[in-house]
Amino acid sequence: MLVLSRKRGQTIQINNDIEIYISSIEGDSVKIGIKAPADVIIMRKELLEEVQANNLQASLAPKNLDFIKKIKK
Repeated sequence: MLVLSRKRGQTIQINNDIEIYISSIEGDSVKIGIKAPADVIIMRKELLEEVQANNLQASLAPKNLDFIKKIKK
């Protein structure tokens, strides 16, 4: 892992097509802007983990609705 120190207004370049811009720093919160091609998916990690957990939970759900109907009776 590469760890960098940046000040407000500075950027980090990744390859030739992704730029991370430090917009502001307030206390222990940093606002960043990300410029990337439209086909690059950018998502907060905690949101990605939540989506993955929900997908796993849905994949483990019974596939047969008749099974659910029998349980309700």
